[in-house]
Amino acid sequence: MDVVILGASGTIGKAIVQEALKRKHEVTAAVRNPETITLEHERLHVTTVDILDPASVAAAVRGHEEVISAYGPGAGHEQDLITAAKALVEGMQTAGLNRLLVVGGAGSLKTETGELLMNTPDFPEEFKPVAEAHAQAYEIYKNTELDYTYLSPAAVVHPGRRTGHFRIGLDRLVLDENGESKISVEDLAVAMVDELEEGNFSRARFTVAY
Repeated sequence: MDVVILGASGTIGKAIVQEALKRKHEVTAAVRNPETITLEHERLHVTTVDILDPASVAAAVRGHEEVISAYGPGAGHEQDLITAAKALVEGMQTAGLNRLLVVGGAGSLKTETGELLMNTPDFPEEFKPVAEAHAQAYEIYKNTELDYTYLSPAAVVHPGRRTGHFRIGLDRLVLDENGESKISVEDLAVAMVDELEEGNFSRARFTVAY
């Protein structure tokens, strides 16, 4: 499959690039600064994109089969998630692409009580702006005609190892026997490329955790 990955220079984006290449896909890494992509591979191509600009997005994704966004802005720029969502939708429509997979946030997942994770008392205050921005971006994707999939990670995403084993949920936070919600970056990438290949969550959200 020919896939373009936006946000490919971030921790999660890099892992998705590597996982997609491992599975023999043709990958284009679309980033603001091409020099941040140091990996070399015969099936890896690099292009420049401004994810906040619909015309730039259209130029970057045109001619590809599917689009993955692993974009994550820096602290203080959380609202860029909303701008990027709008630019992605408009850019893809301009380019004539329909299939979009997004790495989103966990804050809008429901807890066991039905309360959103980001509204629970123990949710870290410093993460609320990005959680709220992710939730607003999710609404943008839901209200388009694109064939989107929104992957909400576990509450905690950490560098680790690729096991290929995890549990899948929909709108509710997946907890382990200790009441914790965790996933490695590597297995989050596995889940995303699984969805790229299988398309089990068309116009839907899913989540993964151990």
